Amino acid sequence: MRAWTFAASLTLLLSGCATDALQTAPARPDQPWKPHVAANGVLLPGRATPEKMSPGLRLPAGFELPANQELRPRPPASEVRPDHDYDLLELIDLAETSNPTTRRAWDAARDAALAVGIARSSYLPTLTASVVGGYTSSNQNGNSVRINGAGSLESQINAGLKAISDHLNNRSGGQSGTGEVQTLGIQWLLFDFGNREARINAAQQAQIASNVLFNGAHQKVIYEVSIAFYRHAAAVARLALERAALADSRKVEAAAEERLRHGHGTVQDAAQARQMTAQGALRVVQGEGEIEDSNLAFMTTAGLSPLTHLRTASVSGRPLNDGDLRLTDRLVRQAVARRPDVLAAYANVRAATANVQAAHSDFLPKVFVTGNVAYSTGNLALSSVPGIGQNSSPTLNLSSDRFSSLILGGITVPVFDGGLRSALLKQAENRADAAHATLRQTIDESVRQVVAAQNALHTAYTAFATASALVAASETSFQAAWSAYRSGAGSVTQATIAANGLAQARISQSDAYHAALAAAASLAFATGAIGTTGDVSARFNDMEE
Repeated sequence: MRAWTFAASLTLLLSGCATDALQTAPARPDQPWKPHVAANGVLLPGRATPEKMSPGLRLPAGFELPANQELRPRPPASEVRPDHDYDLLELIDLAETSNPTTRRAWDAARDAALAVGIARSSYLPTLTASVVGGYTSSNQNGNSVRINGAGSLESQINAGLKAISDHLNNRSGGQSGTGEVQTLGIQWLLFDFGNREARINAAQQAQIASNVLFNGAHQKVIYEVSIAFYRHAAAVARLALERAALADSRKVEAAAEERLRHGHGTVQDAAQARQMTAQGALRVVQGEGEIEDSNLAFMTTAGLSPLTHLRTASVSGRPLNDGDLRLTDRLVRQAVARRPDVLAAYANVRAATANVQAAHSDFLPKVFVTGNVAYSTGNLALSSVPGIGQNSSPTLNLSSDRFSSLILGGITVPVFDGGLRSALLKQAENRADAAHATLRQTIDESVRQVVAAQNALHTAYTAFATASALVAASETSFQAAWSAYRSGAGSVTQATIAANGLAQARISQSDAYHAALAAAASLAFATGAIGTTGDVSARFNDMEE
């Protein structure tokens, strides 16, 4: 009875172990989870118990979590010199070293290379060494454990337990022995109708795709850093122009105040001039905030600590000419054929096709050879030596010291597997079809991006030329209005309007200039020609050649 009670209690205890884990989850959907926290703030498994928590640690109220003291922001990049003006190439070099995207792409490419090596290893034999030893004991008195089937379930269990105990205690006439076996086994697949070759081909194509995407990751980092650099440069140039416009506004305000003091001006003119100055000061403050935001975005894009501050070199003064950047059909085809995403999609198609071939070969026989060499000692009754994994060993007699060897050859022919191979083949064919569709979509999207980038570049260049003409006209207008106002022939309204128009024209010209540089980088990225050296037109000329 006690054995039955113990078994029942043990069963009930074990049945509750899995559901007990629910006590470590949030108790209610509308209440915060109370974590189990170490003294340094690290979240630990299990329920939060007051006696296990540090007395000095105060859990935040509500759904706020405690601060993990082991997680700290990176300090500013030590390799960045605060007194140096970094140009784009230097910043790209920093980004390729620091950005985690390139690191992950590198690890993925190395994993793909190892996958090829793993696939190639299937051509080699497999050697397995095993050492097995043990102790055996047997009873020769012929007693056996018998349980009477009559009576209640409880009486049958008690009778069985008593019979087992009596059998274990009755050891007269028994014998024991020890033994050891040492084996070296070999398995070698000789012929499989191209299954391994197809899988190696698939792994190689996957490696090509991974290597292509590694270069593509670097191109993406170069592109993103270039765009962030030009945006930051545009913000710096815009702030300089806003400050220049503020200086012009202050000149107009000073003139208006001077005329008011001498009785030649009005209070309204002076107030209007002060309003223009205040608006200019506000735009300067906004420009300073925009520079901080663009610097933060640039550090994040480069993979540097967001706490890093550096100075960038000016990119103003570069001549802009889109005459050599006209895209021909030949250039578009060549650009699409060299894009990393297109090349990777093509490699994935070839890998999927190879996997279909491998799935077909699973329906065919396989020729193999296997064998082992064994040495056994002792007096141990064994029916077989356990294997490791899928390896198995033949039955061995360990009743004496002896050396044995075995070599077998054979052919395995799949007959029936419940449709498993057919399903796997259909899956491989579906993946191949999806890979072809992805390739077509990638090519179409790449053409769209190339044409859109070329249009954006042409628009930016045209906008810059138009803004340059607007700046020239606005400068003439402002000089005329300013001279007329200072001589008493004009009004402050005309002067402020001309000053605001000149400021906006200069900002538009600067924005169009930096937008053209960014558009050139976008076109280089869209055509797969972006790199760390040379300008975009030179790379396009190389592509045409």
